Amino acid sequence: MKKKAFKWLAVALCAGLLQQPILMPKASAAGEVVSVYLTTADKSNLLTAKPTMNFQADSGTNSTTIDVDPSVTYQTFDGAGAAITGSSAYLMQKKMNATQRDTLLNDLFGSSGIGISLVRHTIGASDFNQDGSWTYDDAPAGEMDYNLTRFSIAKDADVIAAIKGAMAKNSALKVMGSPWSAPAWMKVNDQLHGSYLKYWDSGVYTSYANYFVKYLKAYQAEGVPVYAITVQNEPDYATTGYPSMSMGPSEQANFIKNYLAPAFNNNQLNTKIIGFDHNWDKSWYPDQLLADADVRNVIDGTAWHCYGGDNASPQSTIHDKYPTENIYFTECSGGGWATNFGDNMQWFMTNIIIGTARNWAKTTQTWNLALDQNGGPINGGCTNCRGVVTIDSNTGNYTKNEEYYALGHLTKFVKPGAVRISTNNFSGGIENVAFRNPDGTISLLAVNNSSSQNTFKVRWNGQKIEYTLPAKAAVTLQWQGGSGMSISNPIQNAGFETGSLSNWSEWHPAGQALAHKVDSGDPHNGTYKLVHYEGGAYQQLTSQQLTVPNGTYKLSAWVRSGGGQKAMHLYANGYGGNEVTAAIGGTAVSSWTKYETASFTVTNGTVNIGVWTDANAGNWSVFDDFELVKIN
Repeated sequence: MKKKAFKWLAVALCAGLLQQPILMPKASAAGEVVSVYLTTADKSNLLTAKPTMNFQADSGTNSTTIDVDPSVTYQTFDGAGAAITGSSAYLMQKKMNATQRDTLLNDLFGSSGIGISLVRHTIGASDFNQDGSWTYDDAPAGEMDYNLTRFSIAKDADVIAAIKGAMAKNSALKVMGSPWSAPAWMKVNDQLHGSYLKYWDSGVYTSYANYFVKYLKAYQAEGVPVYAITVQNEPDYATTGYPSMSMGPSEQANFIKNYLAPAFNNNQLNTKIIGFDHNWDKSWYPDQLLADADVRNVIDGTAWHCYGGDNASPQSTIHDKYPTENIYFTECSGGGWATNFGDNMQWFMTNIIIGTARNWAKTTQTWNLALDQNGGPINGGCTNCRGVVTIDSNTGNYTKNEEYYALGHLTKFVKPGAVRISTNNFSGGIENVAFRNPDGTISLLAVNNSSSQNTFKVRWNGQKIEYTLPAKAAVTLQWQGGSGMSISNPIQNAGFETGSLSNWSEWHPAGQALAHKVDSGDPHNGTYKLVHYEGGAYQQLTSQQLTVPNGTYKLSAWVRSGGGQKAMHLYANGYGGNEVTAAIGGTAVSSWTKYETASFTVTNGTVNIGVWTDANAGNWSVFDDFELVKIN
């Protein structure tokens, strides 16, 4: 979640909220080598490595010229992949032998495969389960279990085993959970399929919030940390055909701010809370949800599906209205309604891989990771959906589908922590998106939406390449773009030179006034600094969550203080080890002084950094020029 009531918990950064220029070292090499990976409509190329190219001095004109500008950045990429549903896990664990399963996991998650970096799973059963409908706390008809005494994730044994197998191939894999329904006893008419929570019973809401807590703790105990949850899958659609539940925006707002977020705080959980999780054509829902400032204060953003609406543009509409809230794309499925490989690749690349990213999505996910030759097993849902791979339930052999190759153009070449960078787009022609990875490499993804081959130019750093892309084909171009974030400071707006707290998040106790701001009086450098001050006693957290390459770091900041605080420190946590701090304390710091933490080693690709103040009335402190330095 984004705001926390515990000083030792950092809050989630809405990275790349606005078009914030970040100064990066310019690449100095001329003739940079460009790797080329191609997929064509006729399947003669399937993520095929083609001969490398070299940038040349820019010359000539081309009406389709893509200008790549790494100095203009947008959102940070968290990961991409698909859902390990109950059906997917059953096929992987029960219908494949160990050798087949290991080969599949390498193809899906390994560095020799497409390197999927994010999986979603269903919290309880969904419409894709081989063993019917259930939740983690089912009770006999007419009984209530407010204390969740029946809670168990035992039925998720195959799902957990499949996720662990994936984590063994990609240690940085992120996991997202989404419920299809609350337990039936919490719902009107005690029905698992359809219906809605017993809105008159606050005890149900309390129990349901604790249900999420118990799920997160149970998965953590199994060695599967959950990085984010969505509150309800497709909350504006309830059906008697499979587990589902209606939850309108005002109800979801109430549940998040009054029950779920406090339960996470009380249990020291920093899992992101994501709302909505439904189709592009229902943008009224996130608009109403995010209109509540109290919800915005604890939610990380909204999730989106592809099954209604023409394209991902509503994501941008909501982002532009609520720029501090992140966008996640969490579900889209191919299926028997569309069987032409080339057409499917073209649509998927344009709308899901490129379109969602150009409309601010931090994640891109398809639906089932694996289904069998009959599009199942199903539990009342889609009868002709297609997985990323198809597993023959009789032999255990598998086939890679078009979704595999479309995802691969992203996941193999764009790593968590990458930032989307500026490119111009050619709607209906060469549509494209580009990212700069933490190691400095630049990946440009493009698809040809025209009916004939198209030669386009890529212009970067005063150089150019030209590439001819067949009709409906997709290509990823990758080159070394200069030093990455492993060398430069990854903290955004580190010196507050936007004149605002953009890219920073905060927490302060309910009922207390906000106690931080940016002003221009006597900064350490530049024009602005951060201030912690309030007329009454206050607590204030100012923080960022960063995705960084694994390695050893130190965090520093410059500080001045009038003294008298009960506690004040710079900190780093959430990196895979114990919190490290640089104590500033309550002694006055009369001149700008640099405080630095001890070194710490990031092992999970993320770190939370910030400053915490617990102060008496009228105490003040100021901060400037935060820096995270990779030292090994």
